[in-house]
This record gives sequence, C-alpha cells and structure tokens, in this order.
Amino acid sequence: MGSSVRELVAATPGTRDRYIDLLRVASLGTVVLGHWLMAVVTGDGVGNLLAVVPELQLLTWALQIMPVFFFVGGFSHALSYRSLRRRQPGGSVYSAFLRARLQRLLRPTMVFILVWGAAALIVQLLGGEGGLTAVALRLVAQPLWFIGIYLAMVAFTPPLLKLHERYGWGAFGALVAGAVLVDGLRFVAHVPFVEFLNFAFVWLAVHQLGFLRADGRIRMPSLLAATGLVAAAGLVAVGPYPLSMVGMPGEKVSNMAPPTLALLCHGLWLVGAVELLRTPGTRLVRRAEVWRAVVAANGIAMTAFLWHLTAMLGVYGALLALDVPLPEPASAAWWAQVPLRIAVAAALTALLVAAFRTFERPVQTTPATGSGPVAALGITLCLFGVLGLSMVGFGGMLEGKTAMLVAVRVSAPAAVAMALIGWLLVERAGRGRRS
Repeated sequence: MGSSVRELVAATPGTRDRYIDLLRVASLGTVVLGHWLMAVVTGDGVGNLLAVVPELQLLTWALQIMPVFFFVGGFSHALSYRSLRRRQPGGSVYSAFLRARLQRLLRPTMVFILVWGAAALIVQLLGGEGGLTAVALRLVAQPLWFIGIYLAMVAFTPPLLKLHERYGWGAFGALVAGAVLVDGLRFVAHVPFVEFLNFAFVWLAVHQLGFLRADGRIRMPSLLAATGLVAAAGLVAVGPYPLSMVGMPGEKVSNMAPPTLALLCHGLWLVGAVELLRTPGTRLVRRAEVWRAVVAANGIAMTAFLWHLTAMLGVYGALLALDVPLPEPASAAWWAQVPLRIAVAAALTALLVAAFRTFERPVQTTPATGSGPVAALGITLCLFGVLGLSMVGFGGMLEGKTAMLVAVRVSAPAAVAMALIGWLLVERAGRGRRS
C-alpha cells in the first residue's frame, strides 16, 4: 500500500480540494472513536455511556459528525456526475455514475455482510447464540444504516443536482420545508409513519449543501453555523426534541431514527463550522506529511468503519472470557481503562483492515454501456437490503427473525439476498471492459 500512496500523493493535481478529503477522513474517524468511547459493556450486555452520564449528551453536538460526511458526499457526487456527463453523454451516464461512486463502498460492505452472515449461521448451528455473542450479531450491523442512507444519496444525485442547477438555494429550501412539514405532521397531527420521510428530507438537505459548496455558493458560513446552532438549541429547549443528537436506549423520541428537524439544524451548524475552518484546514492538509496520512486513511476508511465495532466487541469478549474485572461504567477506574481499550481496539481494527482492505481498491473500467433502469433497480434493492440488515442484525438467521423497516417486516436472509442481488445488478449495469 505504501507505493500506491506515494503514487497518489505524487499524482495529486494542484486544483484538488484537499480539505474535502481531510473532512471525509476526520468525520469517519470521529464516528469510530465515538463508538469506542461510548460503549459500556458488562456481563449483562452493551449500554451507552451517554445514558450512564446524561450530562455528556451535550458532546454529541460536536461528535455527531455524520452530517459532515454526507455534506462531503454531496460535493464529491456533484463533481463526479458532471465529469461523467461531459465525458460520456447519453443514457449510460447514470449506471456508470452509480458504479463509479459505489464500487469502493459496496465491495467491502458485501464482504462484511458475507463474512458476518456466515459467522452467524455457524454460531447458530453450534448453539452459541447467547450472551455477548447475541449482542454482537445485532450490534455489528447497526452502522449499515449509514451505508443505506449514502446509497440513497448517490441514487438521487442526478435529479437533485438538476434541481440544484436550476433553483440553487431554493432546492435546498424545499427539502428543509419538507422536513418541517413532516415533523409538524408527526408531533402536532400525530400522523403515523410520516416521520420516516425525514430519512430522505433531512439527509438529502445536508447532501444538497454539498452541491452548493461545489458551486462556491456557501459564502456566509458564519451565518449558516449560527442559524443552525440557535435553531437546534431552540427546538431542544421547546421540545419534544431530546438533547442528544444520537439515539439513546429507551427514549420515546430520537433525533436520529428517524431524523428530526433538530438534527437538520445540527447539520447546518456543523457544515457552517467546518466551512469556517476551511482556510486553516487547507493550509494544514497542504503539508506533505499530513496529505500522505490523509491519502492513506482515505484508502482504508470504509473498511475500518465497517469492522471497528467487530474489533471493539472482540476486545470486550476477550476481557470477559479471561474473567478480567470490568470497572463500574463511568467510574474513575473505567475512565483510566479507556485509553488501553481504545488502543487495543485500534490494533485489532488495523489487523482486520489488513485482511480486508483489498476489497476497497477500485477496479478501473472503460466507459460503461449498461442500463440505467437496471442500475436503479440494483441500488434500490441494495438500499433496502442494507437498511434491513441494520435493523434486524445477523441473529436468528435460521428462525427467520424479523424487524420493522418503515412499515414492512424484513428478515436477515431476505436482507442479505436483496443487498447481494442489488450489488450484482449495479455492477453489471455499470461495468465496461476491464482496463
């Protein structure tokens, strides 16, 4: 990998926005560290530090960084689709765009699903699906929600980019208005199931900000940050929105699942904040050693994200198996143990990355001649399969255990099948000849 990193560093054009690459790595890294820190594992299961110490929930206003990743995605998707549209006019642009944007996302994701699916079957056949193992089979699949939302963003990029090019901030405003309407129907009129529409309105609005960034139209980031922060604080103060910007166990209303207007305002605050840091951030990433680290991290970021919970649960599983006493959560001894647990989880994640990173490397192809409708069907199946797995987990593969995805019950085998078939359709529709 070292030589490939050197080649990429040497080939970086002077016009590349390196700050965007830094934000991509920093946002995923923050999520990984946050998960490692917030997990509270005991012999009875896995809890959340934020539930043990509610005062720490305020930290989520800085550490719930996923809006930044989706904002970066919007910027990159706009550039990528426009480039393909210039070089490859015609009906195959959509399928080529999907494959180009999803190859490094779906290949490592499908390997993760296959490995954990096989492990779950083996565990169940051996009768070991209990205790921390059962928790692991459910927990490791939860970050797949992020993959599902990202798939939707890629799928909707062409029509939303067209709306952006015509209406600019008006297209973003329409998505915000949709999120306001959904929350009004949810909390005031108590309309059932309407809240799930905000998975689209909230996250696509943040994604739309990336289009505006690509065209240099975010000219007052301080106003964006202040507006978002004040609005989010006001919504939480008035209610019914909770303080935490991540999901909490047992809460009646979550800002995350499904997303709320408060989370959208939180996203505005974060996007404004990272744009305010753009000048010093750009100076930082122009330093040769920093840029090398960013390039190297970008090459393994998705693999590390997929496997980081596996590593964390492996650490706790080893501690429990060896009868190492686990301190009381949030006690002084617990905090003293945090750096060691994170270091060991990072080392184990590095081993998993070394084993699976090859699947994150893109395969170069010539321009595609595939079918747009086939690609659209493929990404739709992928989206529902991946989101379904994030809900049901890998447990109960043989019993047909199900979970509710919006208004439909989905089982793990059905979710795995949808994800794999969808991926194969996206690959087939977007594949040209190998070069």
